[in-house]
Amino acid sequence: MSNSALKQLIITNVKFLPIVKEYARRINLVETINHVVGTQMDLQPGPVVLAMVLDTLSGRSPLYRLIDFFEEKDTELLLGEDIPPDRFTDHNVGRALDKMFETGTQKIFSQLSQNAIGGFKINTEKVHYDTTSVSVFGDYDLQDPPFEITFGHSKAKRPDLKQFLIEMLCVERDIPLFGRTRDGNASDKTLNNELLGNISKHMARHGLSQGAFVYVADSAFVTKNNLKKAGATKFLSRLPANYNECSRVIQDAVQQNDWIDLGIIAETQATKKRPDAYYKVCDDTVELYGTLYRAIVVHSSAHDKRRHKRIERLLKKNKKELEQACKKITAPVYFCEADALAAAQKLSELPQKTNCYLIETSIKKQPKYRPGRPKIGVSRIPESFEFQLEIKIIEDEEKLKKLRYEAGCFVLISNLSTDADNLKATRKIEWSPGKLLRLYKEQSGIERNFGFLKDPVIINSVFLKKATRIEVLGMVLLIALLIWRL
Repeated sequence: MSNSALKQLIITNVKFLPIVKEYARRINLVETINHVVGTQMDLQPGPVVLAMVLDTLSGRSPLYRLIDFFEEKDTELLLGEDIPPDRFTDHNVGRALDKMFETGTQKIFSQLSQNAIGGFKINTEKVHYDTTSVSVFGDYDLQDPPFEITFGHSKAKRPDLKQFLIEMLCVERDIPLFGRTRDGNASDKTLNNELLGNISKHMARHGLSQGAFVYVADSAFVTKNNLKKAGATKFLSRLPANYNECSRVIQDAVQQNDWIDLGIIAETQATKKRPDAYYKVCDDTVELYGTLYRAIVVHSSAHDKRRHKRIERLLKKNKKELEQACKKITAPVYFCEADALAAAQKLSELPQKTNCYLIETSIKKQPKYRPGRPKIGVSRIPESFEFQLEIKIIEDEEKLKKLRYEAGCFVLISNLSTDADNLKATRKIEWSPGKLLRLYKEQSGIERNFGFLKDPVIINSVFLKKATRIEVLGMVLLIALLIWRL
């Protein structure tokens, strides 16, 4: 090749994007979207979505100047057809987004996830569900939006900003099976209930009947309505601490001290800030709303340091309140021992929030003499006696140790083994406590997925002003996540 020909070559670094394109091809991304949406537009929605996915995974902000992104790039290599970059105008991309919304984002993503599950032989017997909030700037006063952008409980700790929610259902390797945007003030408990009504339909698309998969969700799942609606659906969740049965089963486990030692079960590398946690479990049952469920009490050496800090604050406050209450009783001077003893009895009956302090009481007997100087050689005889209470507040080490140990525990709840006749065999063969704990800990994968969707490198702000297009953007991000996890 001549030097003049070499000078005319344009060389660009496409990095790993051809690999992304190959994975998109294997799930028939372009063909599926074009078929499901079915438009006559010159720029079909399939290549638009693929272009946005490539843009997203490249580390740029999606939907932002696709023309610049594909400038000096081989579109035939990346998109499968030679599409001039100037075709990706905001107007053309916006029309494609609107058309996909009209078709239905759930319809499109469901078909793509089905392609991925079947093409890559993904195990769908364990499904994980969770939600997250996405904060936005601006008013977003929209007419008849598909979901409401409003104020709600902010998981990002930005109550000053409006938001919308993203719910997601994932399977093996944290691959999203289902996902959509929801109202910013929607309740996780309500969303769990709605999904339970449709989950059998979602899983049936993948050849699984109601009892052939396990639904894993966080503690928002555990409500009377959700437990009732779960029916024959197998589930695993975390029992909220505000249930009396939660504290009862933890106290029983600590009292019995019949733990199964699991040791370290983390698959990730330990760090100085996040050392390995050691786990112990105890198998038991709890009764909620008249129904018996299996309960796995879990003790973690690193469980929720905030709970330990809260206990220390409670202990400190309790001791201060005790000292103030004791001061009111010990301040007076008593003129007979019987009154002093009665006051000491009151000290032992003072209420305690933690019951982890002991009050040691002593009575100091002080003689009182008549005024004046006594005669020489004559012993002074007390005219009367006064009695003063002296106290010492000490920690009950045994109770404190038990309280702190209980603080390191949480409870998993499941209906996987509620048949009393088969309970023991099922625990040993299919769902041991350790296996249930490992399954629940896989819930962190869906949290990593949310981190992916909210990563500033992936999307640094939601700048669309049409809720319909935000919904389609959510679908595009889910498709990008789907390909990334494959």
